[in-house]
Amino acid sequence: MTTADSHNGRRLTARGAKTRARIVAAAADLMYIQGVGATTLDDVLAASGASKSQLYHHFDGKEALVRAVVEHVGQRVIERERDALGHVSTFRGLRRWRDALVQNNALRHGAYGCALGSLASEVSDHDALARQALAGLFSEWQGLLAGVLQRLQDGGALPPDVSIDQLATGLMAALQGGYMLSQTARNVTPMATSIDMALAHIESLSERTN
Repeated sequence: MTTADSHNGRRLTARGAKTRARIVAAAADLMYIQGVGATTLDDVLAASGASKSQLYHHFDGKEALVRAVVEHVGQRVIERERDALGHVSTFRGLRRWRDALVQNNALRHGAYGCALGSLASEVSDHDALARQALAGLFSEWQGLLAGVLQRLQDGGALPPDVSIDQLATGLMAALQGGYMLSQTARNVTPMATSIDMALAHIESLSERTN
């Protein structure tokens, strides 16, 4: 049985794919906690239990591994957000989404921030391909928020002249800024406050529909 291509163009066996996935998952966890710059390939080898030959069979080096981590983390975040936002069509639903994100980050006292945001801050200036991948992931995430706001507008909860794209951009900026402030403060309160202010503004627009 074979599966996705490895970096050298050869098809991966099921065992090879499992080894590759284990390496990427270990790297993703380390880079989330320690940062991309502070995570070495030796760290990844120790955490994954893979050998050096296995790592270099799948990746040319750290840059290639970081790109795989971006893809891995991106899939995980987008799947989570698609599940959380895919059918939201009320302000109450948006508040539940907010509560889940804040509560999850509170478990870590806001220490590590957004998994995608943390990657973006470290790799965007050094790897154009990783930056493009991250830009696409953020665009998809913002699109999910825009979908919620569009459903609110279609249902009459937001005025027809309100720009959905602008509101989605503002909400995403509040979310990411909140993650960063909470990460530096080691306190989830700034994140909660920033999202609350963005949602309060969006909810205030509903008054124009009455």
